[in-house]
Amino acid sequence: MSTPNNTEKTFAEDEIIVSKTDTKGIITYGNELFIKMSGYTEDELLGANHNIIRHPDMPKIVFKLLWDTVQAGKEIFAYVKNMSKDGSYYWVLANVTPSYDLKGNIIGYYSVRRKPSREAINKIDPVYQALINAEKTGGMNESMKLIDATLSSVGMSYEEFALSL
Repeated sequence: MSTPNNTEKTFAEDEIIVSKTDTKGIITYGNELFIKMSGYTEDELLGANHNIIRHPDMPKIVFKLLWDTVQAGKEIFAYVKNMSKDGSYYWVLANVTPSYDLKGNIIGYYSVRRKPSREAINKIDPVYQALINAEKTGGMNESMKLIDATLSSVGMSYEEFALSL
């Protein structure tokens, strides 16, 4: 894995990044834009855990919320800062939904990512930095307290908060 750098990559507003994983987060599909933005080859991505593109600036608590939500059979919208193979980064507004078999069992997850507005990134980034700092000092419990307090102060769920930005 590479070291993060300050180079930001972007994609067009009319482009959509798509990936699919199994229930363990192993990548089973990625569209051309996902492959391009990640900087990995298709062979490197398929069979890898989706956290291959996790940026260290992302609070663990956000991924916990995401996983708890989709594993409960619900969709979620979340802002995510991803890291490319070369250490550059790109922001997405992800919509993650469970995929089901014919018997109604969750068999994986489908993520559609759009380009977020700069205004939304400018609002979510300091929130994420505060969560990261809380995690560094008090672990997940501290960041959970902080995100709960933040959401309580605005009277919204994480998803409502994310979509309001």
